[in-house]
Amino acid sequence: MIKSEERLMAAGIYVLSLFFPIIAPLIIWLLKKDESSFIDYHGKEYFNFFISYFVYSIVAGILTLVIVGIFLLWAIGIAALIFSIIAAVRAYEGKEYQFPWIFRLIK
Repeated sequence: MIKSEERLMAAGIYVLSLFFPIIAPLIIWLLKKDESSFIDYHGKEYFNFFISYFVYSIVAGILTLVIVGIFLLWAIGIAALIFSIIAAVRAYEGKEYQFPWIFRLIK
């Protein structure tokens, strides 16, 4: 059974990432990953998501030279916002969430 504190911290990784994309999730994950496998899972999942969408943003930024990238940047931003909210809700419910379209580099 997952404690409510663990669920809150895991959801906090995603919610705080909307305002402080690297620092806040990294602090929570590094402080709590040894205490909770649930928080460790969500921390790894968030950073895989962040790395993947950063790469997508760079590619879309390069494609702005062909105008297509402008629309891709908007789509990536909206998708990142929606998926972060979904992940926060799922973490708060005590469920594991896997982001679609990401590379799983951190295992």
